Amino acid sequence: MSENAAPDFYYVAMDFGGHGLSSHYSPGVPYYLQTFVSEIRRVAAGGVVGGMFSCTFPEMVDKLILLDTPLFLLESDEMENLLTYKRRAIQHVLQVEASQEPSHAFSLKQLLQRLLKSNSYLSEECGELLLQRGTTKVATGLVLNRDQRLAWVENSIDFVSRELCAHSIRKLQAHVLLIKAVHGYFDSRENYSNKESLSFMIDTMKSTLKERFQFVEVPGNHCVHMSEPQHVASIISSFLQCTHTLPGQL
Repeated sequence: MSENAAPDFYYVAMDFGGHGLSSHYSPGVPYYLQTFVSEIRRVAAGGVVGGMFSCTFPEMVDKLILLDTPLFLLESDEMENLLTYKRRAIQHVLQVEASQEPSHAFSLKQLLQRLLKSNSYLSEECGELLLQRGTTKVATGLVLNRDQRLAWVENSIDFVSRELCAHSIRKLQAHVLLIKAVHGYFDSRENYSNKESLSFMIDTMKSTLKERFQFVEVPGNHCVHMSEPQHVASIISSFLQCTHTLPGQL
């Protein structure tokens, strides 16, 4: 998509720990989105992680783009379940490590079929692009780079309460662009109370950030930035090129 975006900006794509070409975490160390925030602080920026970073280090972010991803993932039952999620995440890591098998080599066709079967919104072309960075070639075929402990992303998510979400939004200094795909993330998560949580988040950002918040809905699915890169890039380019007066400059 960056090939179609505004050329006067420097774009960085990060592989967080356990993803793509990055190293895996040591045994016994769970994956948390908050840890990825630390990785950004050391290096350069990704969705929910970018939102968390922008709230934690608000003075470092001028503009935040959320591409079919929420600013935070809310727990509708509030405090009742938050500790349960932390417990489940640690148990998941230990269980995967105890049963982990050596990496198996597959053909590109086999991996592509598996990927498309578990992600019905992906086109074959998008699947091949993801596998370019998500695999390493060995003598017997391709092996997946992704750490098996990341198989269930829900176990690395830091769910927050509405109170913490609202407090974090008040800390934002950046202008925020939220691009939502009509058939994207919020419509594909069966167990996520997406509509109520998303409405709360959008309403809170509108009332708090006012003119610093922009919401755009586009046709397509969660991978719209790959399937329709020109359309998404034009929206992002306009947002980046627009001259905004930042709070510290008033």
